[in-house]
Amino acid sequence: MPDIPLRRTVIDRIETFAVRLPTKGAFSIAGGTVTAAGESTTRVLVKVSAGDHVGWGEATPTPAWTYETTETIVSTIDRYLAPAIIGLPAWDLDSVHARFDRAINRGISIGSPIAKGAVDIALHDLIGRALGVSVGVLWGQRRCDTVQLGWIVNADDPQQAADAIAAGREAGYDAFKMKVGIREPSTDLAVVRAAREHAPQSQLWIDGNQGFTLDGALRLARGMTELDVVAFEQPLPANALPALGRLRAASPVPIALDESLRHPSDLITAIQLDAVDIAVAKVQRSAGLHLSRRMAQTAEDAGLTIMGSGLTDTELGFAASLHLFSAFGIGTAVDLNGRQFVESEYVSGAPIQVRDGIASVPSGPGLGVDVDESTVRARAYDPFG
Repeated sequence: MPDIPLRRTVIDRIETFAVRLPTKGAFSIAGGTVTAAGESTTRVLVKVSAGDHVGWGEATPTPAWTYETTETIVSTIDRYLAPAIIGLPAWDLDSVHARFDRAINRGISIGSPIAKGAVDIALHDLIGRALGVSVGVLWGQRRCDTVQLGWIVNADDPQQAADAIAAGREAGYDAFKMKVGIREPSTDLAVVRAAREHAPQSQLWIDGNQGFTLDGALRLARGMTELDVVAFEQPLPANALPALGRLRAASPVPIALDESLRHPSDLITAIQLDAVDIAVAKVQRSAGLHLSRRMAQTAEDAGLTIMGSGLTDTELGFAASLHLFSAFGIGTAVDLNGRQFVESEYVSGAPIQVRDGIASVPSGPGLGVDVDESTVRARAYDPFG
């Protein structure tokens, strides 16, 4: 239980900042473009205040991946989530999420998880800073101090795949995640084969981002039988769990679920339908750290492998994910690709250390990331203007 001063400290202000950040390169998934070379990308940063204590969180609008946009995230937090939790004790995350779900209820699964997640992350940061401990110490759960990262491979042909593998190796990476479902199936198979040829001993997994039919996914999976691909992530639409069960039964490659698993109850349903081999933990997808931790614990208790992923997060989301993944000692490389595509220009002080594709889990208070508020305010813009 938090100390007495924090127990009496209530949430009194929540601010949102839509901030444009520079990109490093283009990134696409089956649903469309995530970042475009030469163009800025937007993150919604959230500041939660409770008396003298402050915490920061991040939301990543990604319309190519899900329905939440910059505008909906800002309006959801400002008009619905913030009024629902002002006055609650800052430490009472259970009540926060109960209020969230009354303010924005679920459809098939969680309603507005990315918006909710930004506030949840900020509250974890605030609580940790108020107590002077990291998120891992706050939880009493930190099984490793480093996390291996995967390098994203976006390739339209085998030569581009080879070039992307070479770029990742030059940056020190030895694990690679390939986006598929964007091209013709024969091209997808050719680029995966090229990647395996140029990274013969590396961890290699593919992500369909819901871009396949059952028949197409099974054809690709069977074509990769000899390529030692460790996972085929979310090949079918998120709500196609019966079809995912049929695919899992016939696929020689383990099936990992991402978009299907927004709430812990979604994972329970997938397990009951024999539709999942690997559960993907993703902080923003599951409304922040509170529910993501429950999801990962459910997966572990069910005997599933846990893989980690992000949403092209910048430094705040990156740190939140590292705390979650280190808490469960995830042993495979994770997809936290924000550093590959976006600049986190709002950070003051030293960024999170990444060396040879290995990220050090922050040990400072809260998330362990210091935000330059003056830069945030200078870069913020009105998304409705």
